[in-house]
Amino acid sequence: MLLATTIYNQLWFLLPLVVAVSLVYGATRHELMGPILAHAWRFGLWVLAFIAVIFVVLYVLATWVV
Repeated sequence: MLLATTIYNQLWFLLPLVVAVSLVYGATRHELMGPILAHAWRFGLWVLAFIAVIFVVLYVLATWVV
């Protein structure tokens, strides 16, 4: 039971990492705060969607192999 809770707690590290990477990437593309935040929002959603797709593919492969 303790192992199951620690695995899900590691997912919380994803949120600040995606926010930081998105803001830095947006800041390298724009100079004003409005475009930076808009670009960071779109890029952050894209990263989370990409990670979700990879998760689903790996989950399906893991259940299919077993």
